Amino acid sequence: MTKNKLFQRHYSSSKSYALRARYANVKNKIPEFLEKSGILYLSIFINQIRLRYQLAFTIFLLSLGLVNDPVKVQANPKQSYQSQITHTPNLFAQKFPDNGAPTGRRRGATSRRDGCPSLKTPVTALVPGQEKNNKSFLGLTVSEYPTFWVYLPELPTNLSSGEFVLQDEQGNDIYRTSLTLAAKVGIIGVSLPPKSEYALKQNSKYHWFFRVYCGEPKNKPEYFFVDAWLQRVALTPQLQQQLKTAKSQEYKVYGANNIWYDAITNLAQLRRTHSDVSTLAKDWTSLFKAVDLEELAQAPILQGYNSQN
Repeated sequence: MTKNKLFQRHYSSSKSYALRARYANVKNKIPEFLEKSGILYLSIFINQIRLRYQLAFTIFLLSLGLVNDPVKVQANPKQSYQSQITHTPNLFAQKFPDNGAPTGRRRGATSRRDGCPSLKTPVTALVPGQEKNNKSFLGLTVSEYPTFWVYLPELPTNLSSGEFVLQDEQGNDIYRTSLTLAAKVGIIGVSLPPKSEYALKQNSKYHWFFRVYCGEPKNKPEYFFVDAWLQRVALTPQLQQQLKTAKSQEYKVYGANNIWYDAITNLAQLRRTHSDVSTLAKDWTSLFKAVDLEELAQAPILQGYNSQN
């Protein structure tokens, strides 16, 4: 046999052996491949069954009302806040009481006759009072630095200067500040600066004035004015617990305890931050009705004055 034929025969034998070895290797891996594939498909099948059962069980719970509707869970913050507030129709049905002397004047008067232009609606202190003689009652607060609320009617364009004054029972000034009034009809709040020299003392009574000058204040012109009294009372443990329970509705607790200044301040702040919540608007109207000022309830809350001086 020639060398060439021997080489071809050896090459063929080597090639055949390599193919057989490769086939044997593949053949040995087939069971392993099939085993792994079977486990994979079985795992997928089990997951599908589990998801179907979970979906069916969730639908069943939704039908019973035991879980939240996904659409409701995604409700916006305004809707969530609305759901937290409940309107109480007779919340302020009980009138805020006349606590006796001293008393003030809640409907605007003038310092002298015919010194100021006539107004369609008077400047009004938003306090409990009596309509027959425009008398204001002594109101209560638990705050060291309360806010005082006033309704401003439509004023002539040249009437833009105001003043707020707080005095003790002896007529000594506690706080006095000048105000630049907005040329808008609405409600404003004047807050005491949070400084120790202005802090109200517990069980003490204070007299406050709000003035709208009919000219430049430096010329000592005539002015419209209102005045009222308040007394700071103790924040008792019982009241503190009620406020804690009330959460976002503290004004209801203040109103139920005849604490006027904090009731209107809390509700006014809520109305400014949640102006579209109808329940707050209804309670605001009820609060004004409780002090015979219902006609002013629709006036917008314009701004707050909180001087740091």
